[in-house]
Amino acid sequence: MPARSDRVLFGAAYYHEYQPSPRLETDLDLMAAANFSVIRVGESVWTTWEPEDGVFDLEWLLPVLDGAHARGISVILGTPTYAAPPWLVRKYPEIAGEFRTGQRMPWGGRQEMDYTSPAFKFYAERVIRKIVARYADHPAVIGYQVDNEPGIMLFHNHGVFQRFVDELRQQYGTVENLNQAWGLVYWSHELSTWADLWTPDGNYQPQYDLAWRRFQAKLTNEYIAWQADIVREYVRDDQFVTTCIAYDRPTVDDANLTKPLDITAGNPYYAMQDAFAVPSQVGKPQGWATAGAWTLFQSGDRMYSSKQAPYLVTETNAGAIGGPSINYPAYDGQWRQAAWAFIVRGAEMIEYWHWHTTHFGTETYWIGILPHDQQPGRVYEQLAALGAELRTAGSAVVGLKPDARIGMVYSLPSKWGLAFQSCFPASGAAANSLADMDQRSYQRIFEAYYRGSFDAGVGVRILHDEQLVGPESAFDPEALAAELPVLVVPGLLVADDDLLRWLEAYAAAGGHLVLGIRTAYGDAEGRARTEVKPALLAEAAGVRYQEFSNVSTPVDVAALADGLVLGPGAQATDWIDFLVADGATVLARYDHPHFGRFPTVVTTEHGAGRITTVGTVPNTDLAADLMRWLVPDARAGWGELPSSVTVSSATAADGTRLHVVHNWGWDTQTVAAPKQVRDALSPAGDTVEEIELGPWDVRVLVATD
Repeated sequence: MPARSDRVLFGAAYYHEYQPSPRLETDLDLMAAANFSVIRVGESVWTTWEPEDGVFDLEWLLPVLDGAHARGISVILGTPTYAAPPWLVRKYPEIAGEFRTGQRMPWGGRQEMDYTSPAFKFYAERVIRKIVARYADHPAVIGYQVDNEPGIMLFHNHGVFQRFVDELRQQYGTVENLNQAWGLVYWSHELSTWADLWTPDGNYQPQYDLAWRRFQAKLTNEYIAWQADIVREYVRDDQFVTTCIAYDRPTVDDANLTKPLDITAGNPYYAMQDAFAVPSQVGKPQGWATAGAWTLFQSGDRMYSSKQAPYLVTETNAGAIGGPSINYPAYDGQWRQAAWAFIVRGAEMIEYWHWHTTHFGTETYWIGILPHDQQPGRVYEQLAALGAELRTAGSAVVGLKPDARIGMVYSLPSKWGLAFQSCFPASGAAANSLADMDQRSYQRIFEAYYRGSFDAGVGVRILHDEQLVGPESAFDPEALAAELPVLVVPGLLVADDDLLRWLEAYAAAGGHLVLGIRTAYGDAEGRARTEVKPALLAEAAGVRYQEFSNVSTPVDVAALADGLVLGPGAQATDWIDFLVADGATVLARYDHPHFGRFPTVVTTEHGAGRITTVGTVPNTDLAADLMRWLVPDARAGWGELPSSVTVSSATAADGTRLHVVHNWGWDTQTVAAPKQVRDALSPAGDTVEEIELGPWDVRVLVATD
């Protein structure tokens, strides 16, 4: 990664080619006045770069780059490969991605192409080389974004499926080995030859689906690495290569996707207005756009987790997002709140989508910084104030390592496994088929614990399961136990023996290991293990179970007299494992005539550490209570905070401590500073003793002792 900027980069995607009238100088002057330091250009308009096959127009962007450079605004140049031109699909219709075998994605949107297609890759490489060779030496260009939000679909094209079969043959060697690994004796699915492998369209076998998901993610990883390799032939030493990630897309494997890239970049979108309120209002479903102030921090921690390093925000909310029927622009102050939430969790760029609101096309009502009349208004004024703050804060908020007292293990194989064999029905469904299942089952389990940590004021570091074990792992169990004394493992359905042994070693080395439902139930193929559950951990955890049950209505949970304190709102939701304490201490039970015979939470010492097992999906109250028990001193020094106020902290490269204090509500709040701090956003660096917070306000403080 080239040297860091001396401040958090700040700007927006800019498409002058979309403007209905030429106004380049006006736009750039407004950006400079708003303290923009970066814009992203060029990634959406292959037909502008190459209007006909082999006919290139490379000069249209030069005035944008020259004008930005003259104003001290840097540029991230995108490759335009996510939106292929009509002439290409007209000549090579086979490049269209098939969402089912033989059913091509209709043309007319974006990302309809199979990016493994040799024809597509030939033309994509040609246009990439033309663009990057033309502008690699331009002084405004600091980096490149290859493609855009990859991983939107699973390809069912003939060539893709044949490669899948070949890779299975190389991995398993014989059909007999595959039959055994996938359990294909079931329903008479055993293969006699590789030609017998059916296409995935009507597949009901979970081991097949898991292999198919892993394979599709590998295709996406290879595609981005392929583009990055092309671009690197031209880049300067002071330029970076990245892509922008929409994390909920089906073939995104971010820990591997980002390996060939210099830095992670992501596109977090979220509901604003009252969805930001803390304490949170009624829960909203999560998806590509999230809801709840806690999800800002979760999105930031997910981006940080990809490379365990600071990241860029390449797109986020400017005005209302989502389309003509979803119009909830932020309240005053909420742009600052979101930006500082990302920064304190490691963001080194905040870039909005996008500069001006388009007057045509699918995203006509995806509102940018300038509205349709192109005049600066409330959004511009709010973001200009944020730009001034980032200039004032300077390098003090760059290169931060977010505070974390808890690690949370994220497992993409388990996410895929629990999408195909969901443990929860979809809302209002009978769960009689795949269509009735909640394909976000894994996220529901994971998010329950993450939100609990947010409500308890405990910082989280997200770790991918594959970052813990394997030849490239940087995490020794003993070292991680010293750095992160608590490790929560929610929903780890798919895990090999090495990972489960690593988790046991973490506890033995002094860490506090917390096991959630479905953890250690399946093996690396997603098969139910034959060992006592939780497999390979039951003896160390002092607990076992055989049965489990869905619960359609929440069940109250009461603590026993062993240190765990639960409030009156603590409840079990969705699922109950019928735990049997086998040496572990029971901390809590269900208040229920049947489920009451089974513990909700048990704990036991193991080696120098401890293992705690939670037999349900905790509701927000129970999850927060558990986190307070796990980290009782999370808010040490801050005292009792108002319910709408949160504090998130980080450490700068020079060891300086940074505290970001949010007020997520309409009422003014006053908080006593825990020690001597100065206002990082005050040009004079004023010392602060009492922290005054207005409605939807945020203060950024640097410790001075």
